[in-house]
Amino acid sequence: MVSEEDASSKVKIKSPKKPKPIPRSLDTPHITPSRWREVYDSIKEMRTQMVAPVDTMGCEQAQHKEKDPKNRRFAILVSLMLSSQTKDEVTDAAVDKLRAAVGGTLSVDAIISADESTISDAIAKVGFWRRKTGYIKKAALRLRDDFDSDVPKTVDELCSLTGVGPKMAFLTLQVAWNLNHGIGVDVHVHRITNRLGWHQPPTKKPEETRLNLQSWLPLELHRDINHMLVGFGQTICVAVGPKCDSCTLSTKGLCPSANTKLPKSPKKRKRQSSPSLEPESGPKIDIAIES
Repeated sequence: MVSEEDASSKVKIKSPKKPKPIPRSLDTPHITPSRWREVYDSIKEMRTQMVAPVDTMGCEQAQHKEKDPKNRRFAILVSLMLSSQTKDEVTDAAVDKLRAAVGGTLSVDAIISADESTISDAIAKVGFWRRKTGYIKKAALRLRDDFDSDVPKTVDELCSLTGVGPKMAFLTLQVAWNLNHGIGVDVHVHRITNRLGWHQPPTKKPEETRLNLQSWLPLELHRDINHMLVGFGQTICVAVGPKCDSCTLSTKGLCPSANTKLPKSPKKRKRQSSPSLEPESGPKIDIAIES
């Protein structure tokens, strides 16, 4: 008779499937858009004149309240994991609340020790908070078990964490490790570069956008383009009702999607002419003239 202990020892634990490597380049580079440098520099100039939410509440800010380098990197990763489908203002507040809820330091051990309800309560205002609670918990366990409680230094390793995609991975490497391995493409970068006509044909997925951009945009700009376009998308080239009248690309004729039409003035109502008042005629009287 086989004991329970012997039986359990024979159970094979399935190792997680090795994820497919994240593609780095296109077989055939995308054509370089005409006047792209002029467009890039114009947006860069506009960004110097504005402060966008990403400038004061983006993922880079999450590290500044941590002293330990590992915790700084982990805070950046957590911030990016919470940021999906969530505004920077909400993400920034959630990171602060989560840090306070787990004892004042956002570390791998603190997240592992915290109850899921504690994490959920702290991040309840971000999009898909229930799902992200599990993602953060699982990520912390993986980091402890496989990466010495630190953030990995490769895109593929980062994307092996539940809830982490290419955009988060590339941005994590840039901010946490100062490694420029690719462009982080979020909704702003995807939307704006398509509005600019930089993709032929237009791209439907952020990963298509990333591979197109990486094939022709100079490497030294790969890190800066995300932050620049995110702020531009938060303030001027917004998703609904872009402020084309405040954008120099419109006046320079550099944006094919610019709405340069003047707002239509409300149609003037035609005055209804009142029916002409003609004197009512009385009964018709024939007057015979006698000769």
